[in-house]
Amino acid sequence: MTDWVAWHDAYADEHSDLSRRLGIVRGMVREALPQQPAATVRALSICAGRGDDLVHVLREYEFSRQVRGRLVELDPDNAQALREAVHAAGLDLEVVEGDAGDLTAYDGAVPADLVLLCGVLGNVSDEDARTIVRSMPRLCAAGAMVIWTRARRPPDLTPRIREWFADAGFSELAFVAPEDALFSVGMACFSGPPQPLGRGRLFRFAR
Repeated sequence: MTDWVAWHDAYADEHSDLSRRLGIVRGMVREALPQQPAATVRALSICAGRGDDLVHVLREYEFSRQVRGRLVELDPDNAQALREAVHAAGLDLEVVEGDAGDLTAYDGAVPADLVLLCGVLGNVSDEDARTIVRSMPRLCAAGAMVIWTRARRPPDLTPRIREWFADAGFSELAFVAPEDALFSVGMACFSGPPQPLGRGRLFRFAR
């Protein structure tokens, strides 16, 4: 299984594909956050790691005090680093050290206005990836933005993922797939009504 603490080491190289992907994700988070929020913005990060995406952007966001949300991370070391990052940034975000594949991890945190699904779809089975995307209406408020990532190693699943989002009531706003790298980053807006959270399992990490 992957060492999810050591996995973050690639961020030290600003030219690595992981750092490049992170920069694109951060740009999409900035775009997804309202310029002048009229109400509380609810954020949710699935398998949040150390919060290098959302927490970093919120440090610079003028209305960060209006952002509430939950960041779910299973690895205890990453979860602790995440707590420290949230505290240092003075953010009102809840860090849950738990299994993001279990829907109970989202009790009281949904429907969300911004959902980060980064580093997830490439680490689960294709069947679980489909289940995750089709379940996004259970986590999203009307008009919510979802930012997701997936590698395009053959066989490339991203065309099907984009179709699954469309079938689930999402409109694609962006899909970035650099020709010189295998990663891709997408952003979609939910145009349907939120669905009940319910109970069940979304996924299990396969590696």
